Amino acid sequence: MPYRLFYADGSAAMGARVILEEVGETYELIETEIGAGMPRAPELLALNPNGWVPVLVWEHGAIYECAAIVIFLCDRNPEHQLAPSVDHPDRGRFLQWLFFFSSSLQTAYQMTYHTDRFCASKEDEDTVQRRSIKRLRELWQVIDNAIGHGEWMLGQKFSAADIYLFMLTTWLSDERGHPSVEEFPNVSRVANAVLRRPAVQKVYQPLD
Repeated sequence: MPYRLFYADGSAAMGARVILEEVGETYELIETEIGAGMPRAPELLALNPNGWVPVLVWEHGAIYECAAIVIFLCDRNPEHQLAPSVDHPDRGRFLQWLFFFSSSLQTAYQMTYHTDRFCASKEDEDTVQRRSIKRLRELWQVIDNAIGHGEWMLGQKFSAADIYLFMLTTWLSDERGHPSVEEFPNVSRVANAVLRRPAVQKVYQPLD
């Protein structure tokens, strides 16, 4: 049974799709409407009551949350070496960054793109927006410092963490007052290297 991926351009589902391309798995895209105020498809809600993508359907069920899907696919396809093995010294650091990206950094983006979720009233939205921009700059600086002189997020070894990092750089928006990726030279260097990978080109270049 091929995988089925509930998908929307511009969402975290793009990162999950890149992993599927990297490991050469057969999959079907289920194009999904996730716009603000738009009704969610009953099939999506049955699998993820939050109504968000990605959701990955496989022969034994379904998984949601992008970081969980990334780890799942990497561990099912160890020959592609997109994640350190469970007993490798870098495994903990790999998991650390995936969860940092999916919790701390994605929450900061949500404060920008879904400000109403963090406010009791509309009058507070400007304050939340300003804080989200400051928080994004703080978090990207943490990542930039962590990369340092390393070639990739884990040093000299490419991994799915670099794909996740790249995906999150594409969410930075000049229109919303976000910092530019160029403010973080190490992040920018890694993101540019990831962009050259064929799997990333296939998923992201059609949006250009």
